[in-house]
Amino acid sequence: MSADRFALVIFDCDGVLVDSELITNRIFAQMLNELGIPVTLADMLETYVGRSMRQCIETIERQLGRSVPEDFLDRYHARTTAALRAELRAVAGVEAALSAIKIPYCVASSGSREKMHTTLGMTGLMPRFRGKLFSVEDVAQGKPAPDIFLYAARSFGVVPQACAVIEDSPAGVAGAVAAGMRVYGYCASTPAALLLAAGAHCTFDRMSRLPGLLSAAAELLAPQPGAR
Repeated sequence: MSADRFALVIFDCDGVLVDSELITNRIFAQMLNELGIPVTLADMLETYVGRSMRQCIETIERQLGRSVPEDFLDRYHARTTAALRAELRAVAGVEAALSAIKIPYCVASSGSREKMHTTLGMTGLMPRFRGKLFSVEDVAQGKPAPDIFLYAARSFGVVPQACAVIEDSPAGVAGAVAAGMRVYGYCASTPAALLLAAGAHCTFDRMSRLPGLLSAAAELLAPQPGAR
């Protein structure tokens, strides 16, 4: 894979590296319905996916007109941890895709560092990302703000224009676009139209396609011999 265009690939975690989005959002939707907020999984994709837990709680409390129960987060973490331990897998094809990418890569997630250690650890991906985890806990504003993407790029000494971002949520896509990066929308679970509307430069539904897409973009966008 040519490094003429990209110097860093930034992956989202949930739904891109680990197949956790449907698991955690199924439980989140159940708990919101229990609170009296009727939501479907489609609603979750549009309103909550890609945002930090703090942002999600603020949205819920505005809808409720009151605070969530004190034990809401504890119960959510207990229920999702149990479900993840039983069901979580790495996204199909992601390990082969990572092996084919020969430039630096990292993770930039709206989740906590603890959650990333848990999910990447469960799926055996942690050795590939040790020391390369960036969490919403590291920055002032979560996605769709560009903060976490810019922080990751600075940490690697890479300009935003040399970064490719792999995202599966409209909020994440919008944040990466705002950071000035090229965005690939992974649409295995999220409708491609939502990712394109948020600004994704292209979408793909099989992780096996990613190395080829990155390589093609590098070749297309690299300066040509003799170009001025």
